[in-house]
Amino acid sequence: MKTTLRAKLLPPALAIVFSVLLCTIALLISGDNPLEAFGAMIGQLFRGTTAVDTLNSGAVYYLAGLAVAIGFQMNLFNIGVEGQYRFAAVVAAIVGGGIALPPGIHTLVIIIVAIVAGALYALVPALLKVYRGVSEVISTIMLNAIAIGLIAYLVSTDAFGVQVGNNIGTEPIPESGWMPGIPFGDNGTLFGFVFVAALVGYGYWVLLNRTRFGFELKASGESPTAATAGGVDARKMILTAMLLSGGVAGLTALPELLGRDHEYLQTSPAGYGFAGIAVALLGRNHPGGIALGAVLWAFLDKSAVSLDNVGVPQEITTIMQGAIVLSVVIAYEIVRRVELAAEQRRVGRQLGRDTSDASDSTAAGSSTGGA
Repeated sequence: MKTTLRAKLLPPALAIVFSVLLCTIALLISGDNPLEAFGAMIGQLFRGTTAVDTLNSGAVYYLAGLAVAIGFQMNLFNIGVEGQYRFAAVVAAIVGGGIALPPGIHTLVIIIVAIVAGALYALVPALLKVYRGVSEVISTIMLNAIAIGLIAYLVSTDAFGVQVGNNIGTEPIPESGWMPGIPFGDNGTLFGFVFVAALVGYGYWVLLNRTRFGFELKASGESPTAATAGGVDARKMILTAMLLSGGVAGLTALPELLGRDHEYLQTSPAGYGFAGIAVALLGRNHPGGIALGAVLWAFLDKSAVSLDNVGVPQEITTIMQGAIVLSVVIAYEIVRRVELAAEQRRVGRQLGRDTSDASDSTAAGSSTGGA
């Protein structure tokens, strides 16, 4: 069935509308003014550094969403993006803080290390999936838990960690390894990695739509049996998809690591991998849709602070995010069924016309023969 523009745009729109309605009901029940709350969230975007911070966080969510989407293309549910990006961030920070190279080269080495580390951490569930039939959902969940303990050890003072005030983190990355951003004065500094994230998104689009590998990847995801019959190596596709997903996941923490923090602390932000699942669902695995979903998710994160100013609980944004995740799946299914019914009606009408034309032709032939 051909996917129409309505089928692509309507589900995310329905999901957002539903989440807004749900939050409105929650605000009314709690005795708060929905218009005042939503007005504060939108108004905050145009004050201080919120707009730039939203784009910076959006780049992080975008990379996480792309990593998840690569797995989705193969019908692989890579829940391990959380562990993959955090492990890659620690390894990249350790290497970046322990070497001295010229500017540019130093940054490039850190990026390569992050990609390789993320891919290697994703290789474990890939091998288990291919050679032992272990569900990637189970293996990646377990590896997320293992990553927490592994990271805690690597960042400890017994391994590669150093005391940073009241916290413990990796050796700071020298300035030669930083990625410069674009300053906007009092409005903040846009991470340079935002543009790298955009390039990764473009590369993802080219890979899927302009290469044979992308065609085989999508074909394997839609029908593994048919793809195998067509000569596609299913094991190779699973391994490659998981390695690509892990490699992109390894980039997730780099916007903040190279643009702001320059070290990995035990208190560094977490949860981007799980948010990436929601972002990929919201964007329907399309790079443009994922970008919009990432910016929306970042906007809800950043605007939560503004709710305190009007006496509204920040948890309203969490409710909205959760409602989006739940409703987007339902919305896609509803629209899919509507599109399927419409397609069936079109086919039925076409068959009816063909049958009618055939009957008319038969009748005309009989009349001619009788004459």
